[in-house]
Amino acid sequence: VQLVESGGGLVQAGDSLRLSCAASSGHTFSQYRIGWFRQAPGKERAFVAAISSDGVRTIFAESVKGRFTISRDNNKDTAYLQMNNLKPEDTAKYYCAADGPLYVEYWSSQEAQTVEEYDYWGQGTQVTVSS
Repeated sequence: VQLVESGGGLVQAGDSLRLSCAASSGHTFSQYRIGWFRQAPGKERAFVAAISSDGVRTIFAESVKGRFTISRDNNKDTAYLQMNNLKPEDTAKYYCAADGPLYVEYWSSQEAQTVEEYDYWGQGTQVTVSS
């Protein structure tokens, strides 16, 4: 499955952005767990948020809890990351990733946060937050 992120940009601290992750057609999007990760220059790729294939379960990194939300619309083959109250330390390239197909998903918080569990990645979208 091919993933395309969009919605990044340059904003000021306190602003909001909504990132989108659109999946290519020909796949059953509802069979994929979706994760968002970010990578700042010189740092490793880090987990941000994940959502189960049915959209029921979510998990967030501590650094974004209360500020970011994750959602998905399986009818539109798209996942979203709503980012509120952005901080300069949120500056990074944001990637969405898909794990699947999961014909039956056994939710594991640990797996959902692990880069290596995801099979497909988008090209990323840059988010820059100025102070």
